[in-house]
Amino acid sequence: MSSRLVSPLSVVASVSLMVAGCVPALPQGAARAPNTEVPDAFGGALDTSNSALVDWHDFFEDPQLVALIDVALENNQELNILVQEMLVTQSEIRARRGDYLPRLGIGGGAGIERVGEHSSQGRSDEQAGLRQDLQDYRVGLFASWEVDIWRQLRNLRDAAVNRYLASVEGRNFMVTRLVAEIANLYYELLALDARQEVITNSIALQETALELVRAQLQSARVTSLAVTRFEAQLRGFQANQYEIAQAIVERENRLNFLLGRFPQPIPRSSADFLSRQPMVVSAGLPTQLLENRPDVRQAELLLEASSLDVRAARARFYPALRLEAGVGLHSYNIRQLISPGSIVYNLFANILAPLFNRNDITAQYFASNARQMQAVIVYEQAILGAYVEVMTSLSRINNLRSMFELKEMQVARLTESIEISNNLFNSARADYLEVLTTRRDALEAQIELIEIRRLQLSAAVEVYRALGGGWRTGDDATEGSTAPGSTQDSAESTAGGEQ
Repeated sequence: MSSRLVSPLSVVASVSLMVAGCVPALPQGAARAPNTEVPDAFGGALDTSNSALVDWHDFFEDPQLVALIDVALENNQELNILVQEMLVTQSEIRARRGDYLPRLGIGGGAGIERVGEHSSQGRSDEQAGLRQDLQDYRVGLFASWEVDIWRQLRNLRDAAVNRYLASVEGRNFMVTRLVAEIANLYYELLALDARQEVITNSIALQETALELVRAQLQSARVTSLAVTRFEAQLRGFQANQYEIAQAIVERENRLNFLLGRFPQPIPRSSADFLSRQPMVVSAGLPTQLLENRPDVRQAELLLEASSLDVRAARARFYPALRLEAGVGLHSYNIRQLISPGSIVYNLFANILAPLFNRNDITAQYFASNARQMQAVIVYEQAILGAYVEVMTSLSRINNLRSMFELKEMQVARLTESIEISNNLFNSARADYLEVLTTRRDALEAQIELIEIRRLQLSAAVEVYRALGGGWRTGDDATEGSTAPGSTQDSAESTAGGEQ
């Protein structure tokens, strides 16, 4: 009896294994390993210190800017949306874990059945003295379990874990961008305040000069054309005030939006803007970008998830073993339902393997491999983009430093030339056009100097962001980076349940 059962099962298993061995070849070949090689340094001497490991509370010295960032990290809507997306991917881990664990359920039912008199069942019921309208009562436990022989289900679970970790890195990347944007907007406001102060001082000087020119017109020392030109330049300066005022409103509104609140004044320290020194940034080693940049870490995790998806898709070509069992009570008489004679049970083991028309799983297998190859390219692109951003920002810092020094000397000379031109004009040794041109050039140079200082501050912020700084706080900043894979177990534990 047993040999008759074993022989068919052996045949089915053998045929299934033979069929499963016919996994189709990938049209483009298997995805290659990513190229993670980067240059040894950022174009200069090796620097082991890295500003990306510095907590942003310590990187930014302005307490009002730090307070704004704190509010943004708490209330920013886009950041909170990403938190909800993290919870969605975390729930996916729980769902994938449930796929490879045994399922146990309880059920019951009651009904009535009438069979034909001329059927075999009807004849049997008639000989047994049973009614034609036969009642049916049942209650019991049932269980099923797909044995994960080829790790298909566990690979899908691990892929879900990596996607959850990638969503965490996505949030971290959003934090770095948010911190950088708030800092840049804050420095733009300081620069606009400084420009407003320069314009205000220029207006005061121009009004004084206009009164002097009008007095000279009364004494016939100048013509009305000089008065007209001085007044026209004054109106231009006054118009600039409103342009700057509008720019301040726009920056304040954008900052308040990032802070998740309605428009209100932004507290800031605007005094001595030109004396504010840019933050000192240490670039570290290019290889540290792989650990410090959240977008690079996110791309790496998504690549690992896509690799697991390919393994799971390949496992679908192999035979699947499914166990099903049930135990309960079944009777046509409710009074006899709870009795030894009503006990029923079953146990089945099914082995299934795809044989013909495997287009669906073949297409999914090919698509999974293509997505893995795509993830390889995205990961390499993230590494390249990170390195280029750091190099560009470091170069900007060096060039802006030289620009500021030269522009500072230009402003000093033009400031001296204003007094010289006034003296020459009052002694009739220079015409009014020279005075107007000198004042205009001095004002433009002062504004350009303020803009260069703002660009210096923003360049330091951009290097900090490009290095992957801004998302670490507390112990994360002092202890350094954590490899993505090391948090996998903690990620699974947050989804609940035992492995």
